[in-house]
Amino acid sequence: MSWRATCLTLFPAMFPGPLGESLAGRALRQGLWSLEARDIRAHGLGRHRTVDDTPFGGGAGMVMRPDVVDAAIAAAMPEGDGRPLLYLTPRGRVLEQSLVRELAAGPGVVLLCGRYEGVDQRVIERRAMAEVSLGDFVLSGGEMAALALLDACVRLLPGVMGAMESAEEESHSAGLLEYPHYTRPAEWEGRAVPPVLLSGHHAEVARWRREEMERATRERRPDLWNRLPVARGGAAA
Repeated sequence: MSWRATCLTLFPAMFPGPLGESLAGRALRQGLWSLEARDIRAHGLGRHRTVDDTPFGGGAGMVMRPDVVDAAIAAAMPEGDGRPLLYLTPRGRVLEQSLVRELAAGPGVVLLCGRYEGVDQRVIERRAMAEVSLGDFVLSGGEMAALALLDACVRLLPGVMGAMESAEEESHSAGLLEYPHYTRPAEWEGRAVPPVLLSGHHAEVARWRREEMERATRERRPDLWNRLPVARGGAAA
């Protein structure tokens, strides 16, 4: 069966968006994965399909109602669905490549895209949602985060990328940032390609690339570098 993604959103027209293009779009048309955008407002209350209300305790903004969100989840995830339910929120665990690989290896995902000030905590707890964030910044809603998460997962699905070895060398795949890339011309604007890349010596090229990955990670992301065994004098994972 293909990998299945369901997005619960107040703006279903935002999907597939960029996921309908390039690798993800081609894989979608080939049936390697499927995408369903479900309108939370279909479960809204009353004539105006209300989905939110004022927060208890006061404060600015509105909060998405637990009964409405729960009804949307129940309609999207029948008993025994088996896919993880993720709520995209700045409060969540920062999305990392390890989680992307885990999700891509499963049957798919159900993504809840929050809006306004967020979602009532009770439905998050009742549905045991995993909370995921793209990083330490705030978006207008979860849709853009959902698009990014799905793109990261889909490109790892079997048959989507032509050369899976390229995925193994990318930034974060081994806990390191990727090495720099060069192509023709060999000299441009007075800048030459590193000679080792023109040497034809595969072992030296591999060594140079590894050193560049370590250097870039040390300089740009010391937080990542300090997690690695290589930073403590051992062999990198």
